[in-house]
Amino acid sequence: MIAVRTPAAPVAAATTRGPVPRWADWAAQATLWCVLPSGIWRILFGLGLPAGFTGSLDPQNDWFVLPYVIALTAVSEAVAFLSLGLVRPWGEIWPRWVPFLRGRTIRPMTAIVPAALGSVALMALWTPLILSFQPSDDPEMPHGAKAVILAACYLPLVAWGPLLAAVTAAYAVRRHRHG
Repeated sequence: MIAVRTPAAPVAAATTRGPVPRWADWAAQATLWCVLPSGIWRILFGLGLPAGFTGSLDPQNDWFVLPYVIALTAVSEAVAFLSLGLVRPWGEIWPRWVPFLRGRTIRPMTAIVPAALGSVALMALWTPLILSFQPSDDPEMPHGAKAVILAACYLPLVAWGPLLAAVTAAYAVRRHRHG
């Protein structure tokens, strides 16, 4: 007798209220990728990789540098990860692991206000970066290929704020239309 394996019944996937535009889902995922290069650069810098700084700005083997940059990178990625909540069901209903709130509907403004303020803050923080990545006469700053690598790792952060703003707008429109 031949045993026939039958696939398990598919688990019903939770869905969002109303369709999420594909571009909004991509934009939310892109926020994670915008933050990643700078985090990798910071961790390598914390590990003592010569990043092109001279003198006082290169890592000095202080014990706190590596834990600090790892924590900063983890927090940055966690905050970027929250943008996925604007395109996923857990951004509309509190997940089961949240005590006292699990299963309750998230009021739209509870997500919209912090996300909108966050996008404005990110644009204010990272947009000046566009102007600051110019050849510098400062001997402390990286030059040549190391300056290009630094710019390539940090310039994606400029897109984080506008991407979050667009995803927040899509979330607000969807929640207004579909509850």
